[in-house]
Amino acid sequence: MSLLLRRRKSLLSIYSRSNGYANESKPRGLTSAPPIEVGFTESAGRGVFATRRIGAGELIHTDKPILSHPSLSSIDSVCYFCLKNVASNVPFCSDECRQQSKIFYDTEKQADWSHFHEYCRTQGLKYPLLVKRLACTIISGAATPETLDILQPATLSSEMILLMEKEYQLLRSTFEDAGFTDEQIAFLSKKWYIDVLARIRINSFRIELALGSYEDILLSAAASVEAEAAVGNAIYMLPSFYNHDCDPNAHILWIESVNSKLKALRDIEAGEELRICYIDASMDRDARRAILSEGFGFDCKCARCMSND
Repeated sequence: MSLLLRRRKSLLSIYSRSNGYANESKPRGLTSAPPIEVGFTESAGRGVFATRRIGAGELIHTDKPILSHPSLSSIDSVCYFCLKNVASNVPFCSDECRQQSKIFYDTEKQADWSHFHEYCRTQGLKYPLLVKRLACTIISGAATPETLDILQPATLSSEMILLMEKEYQLLRSTFEDAGFTDEQIAFLSKKWYIDVLARIRINSFRIELALGSYEDILLSAAASVEAEAAVGNAIYMLPSFYNHDCDPNAHILWIESVNSKLKALRDIEAGEELRICYIDASMDRDARRAILSEGFGFDCKCARCMSND
């Protein structure tokens, strides 16, 4: 068996176990394992490819996040675990979410995060919140410092790294002030912080909950965007392997919670790469390319951009 095939099988095996396929608990709309595999593209590194024909409107797969955190503006109105809407100041939507959150929440409650949150709020920072949650999960023993190593990192400039100094020091001092030992936070070096942020920066999804049931979501990605409201950010394994296209053939969406659904926007043939749009596809070409370059670190050369559309 080739190394590439082994790696494809390994990645999809991990994904399948994390989503319940191993014990035959499949999401509604899926009758078998997802019709996709992770491979390598000619120009964009890893990508996701169809293993059979996928029809327009078909639910390709679902995925649960490796890591998620509500936005600071939504923190009192959504579940602290799954990001579902909840009554004001109720931290969890269910006992199940309360139990699953123990991997980070029991650790997080031991510290005062007010200064860290206020700094993130005033600076407009969202990614450090995901690092905070990962650090709490590592301290609890439910994750390792290498959890996100499988994901591609962004290239950070020296100016960007310099700006991270304050947020890093605030994160570490918050743990120290709460009484966590040097041994417990030994992993939390500046190098580790920067490395994790570099991966979060280009692999994080802005969670926008569609209003209505799955059946009500139209095939058009633009139609669903009109009924969305951002509630937080999350990192996934398999969706992070999807490359970008300004004219995508697949769309990621969220119905009620942070658990994602990947849906085909048109017919996709076996062997064809599945691509999603990272940004608002309705913007003009120059605006799209500028945001992708500044925010994701690449110059878009999709067919739509190359035709000046």
